Amino acid sequence: MPTLVNYSGDDEFYSGGSLCSADLGLMLSLGHAQVYCPLRKKARISGPFVVEERTKNPSIEILPDECLFEIFRRLQGGRERSAAACVSKRWLMLSSNVRNSEIQSHTDISVANNGDSSDGKMVSADEDVEVECDGYLTRCLEGKKATDIRLAAIAVGTSSRGGLGKLSVRGSNSVRGITNVGLSAVAHGCPSLRVLSLWNVPYVGDEGLVEIARGCHSLEKLDLSQCPSISNKGLVAIAENCPSLTSLTIESCRNIGNEGLQAIGRCCTKLQSLTIKDCPLVGDQGVASLLSSGATMLKKVKLNSLNITDFSLAVIGHYGKVITDLNLGSLRNVSQKGFWVMGNARGLQSLASLSITLCRGVTDVSLEAVGKGCSNLKHMCLRKCCFVSDGGLVAFARAATGSLESLLLEECNRITQAGILNAVSNFGKLKSLSLVKCMGVKDLPLQASLLSPCESLRSLSIRSCPGFGSTSLAMVGMLCPQLHHLDLSGLTGITDAGLLPLLEMSSKAGLVKVNITGCLNLTDEVVLSLARLHSETLEVLNLDGCRKVTDASLVAIADNCPLLNDLDVSKCSITDSGVAALSHGVQVNLQILSISGCSMVTNKSVPALKKLGESLVGLNLQHCNAISSSRVEILVEDLWRCDILS
Repeated sequence: MPTLVNYSGDDEFYSGGSLCSADLGLMLSLGHAQVYCPLRKKARISGPFVVEERTKNPSIEILPDECLFEIFRRLQGGRERSAAACVSKRWLMLSSNVRNSEIQSHTDISVANNGDSSDGKMVSADEDVEVECDGYLTRCLEGKKATDIRLAAIAVGTSSRGGLGKLSVRGSNSVRGITNVGLSAVAHGCPSLRVLSLWNVPYVGDEGLVEIARGCHSLEKLDLSQCPSISNKGLVAIAENCPSLTSLTIESCRNIGNEGLQAIGRCCTKLQSLTIKDCPLVGDQGVASLLSSGATMLKKVKLNSLNITDFSLAVIGHYGKVITDLNLGSLRNVSQKGFWVMGNARGLQSLASLSITLCRGVTDVSLEAVGKGCSNLKHMCLRKCCFVSDGGLVAFARAATGSLESLLLEECNRITQAGILNAVSNFGKLKSLSLVKCMGVKDLPLQASLLSPCESLRSLSIRSCPGFGSTSLAMVGMLCPQLHHLDLSGLTGITDAGLLPLLEMSSKAGLVKVNITGCLNLTDEVVLSLARLHSETLEVLNLDGCRKVTDASLVAIADNCPLLNDLDVSKCSITDSGVAALSHGVQVNLQILSISGCSMVTNKSVPALKKLGESLVGLNLQHCNAISSSRVEILVEDLWRCDILS
């Protein structure tokens, strides 16, 4: 019989072989069954096979967890431990509870059994155990994959190779989400963990973070986002057990407050980066105590949507001597006085980058104070600061004229054309200027000749400012003769008459990147001027949505722009003739081409596209309805090195 009913009487079966196999012999020797079996003879069974059961089938599963734990910690190789963990969920979770420090090595066992091993015959360690203390392995779990079982399996599987060095968990399984059990498994098996990110894990609480603190003393970076079950207790444990912490991010954790930050300030003297956002229990006491710590090494600080007041900003201004990057946002309880004191404290001498978003306390007076107090400020970003006007911007420009290199203004609607032009004229080292959605900028006749040109400006970006028209653009061109990068996307009001003078003025330096996406009123004249004046420098040209641009522009580009490597003519009025001309052009370095939405490009362009594809790495053919799907498939097969969107 190929299959024999097993002796235990349950629903399991034993497959293959005779009754005298080694496995059954073992069972017989233990006295678990009485069976007649002549040696080396085939059994003839004419009636029912009778097995006399004396005891139940013995199983290792009857052992208590304590015994199994002792067995598992004596398994020497990583493969052996992983194999044991695969037996059942119970074995996996027990294996994950074994810390690396609790695994008993061969040396320990040999010494215990044989006494002194000084004769040199004892093996010092199992050759299968690969100890990699640095922990360079990285794992990221997202959504449904984020479960305790998977975390435990990762911890057991990587423990013999030093464990994880970086773990990111984003989201959690809605049915079997990550809990303290899974995080404890990581703490036990990955003592070299250096980076831990937990995003949106509502079932992980203080117990799991405490285990991480106890088992992972090398932790350097901790990122907690949307972890409502973690409180000050978990953060205090991290502070007291992880002295190497250099980066801390706490976002939308409603139960973490001042006590946890105070502990971080006391114990984590190597902390260099701090981000706190949307934590209602965090106030002046926590922020101020952390920032005023005598041993603080904080260089990067981001505070957003917190209930802090002017006091915290005063502390930043006084104690932030090594801060180089400061980001402040949605601080509704901070007034003009707070920003004024922060600037006048003169402690932010190392500050190189300052970003302020949606803070009503930023006014003309406080902005000037910041400009005077931050003497090494190089990058300034103001978003949605509705009380800053032309006077404050010009005063700031004069105060920071010796250091500022880049300025971004977004939705600062009290700033007008006059303020921008005067500020640009006063900046001595400004290299980049960006205006985004500034509704106060409108075309007004000004005497630009009375202003000094900004010879240092290399990048100008004016995006989605509906009032910015040809008059303003012409004046900017007079003040910025050395531009390399120009972004005018979304300026529907500008025309050829406004842009052509700017192209003429900047021809000496040579434009490298030009983006005029959505400029509906620009025509071929602009592209012809670009091809004529900037042919030796132009590398990137974006004409997306310029519906008045035709084949004439492609012919000019093909004949004059050898360095062009990125061209976007999506939704332009080009035809097969333009694509054919481009394929015979001088631009040998063209790598990215987009003709998305060009309805007049048909199957006739396929040979030209195939020729262009010899150098292309990216081709966008989306919404080109006149090109059949069969022809697109041919292009995909022939241009196998090119990423084609269709």
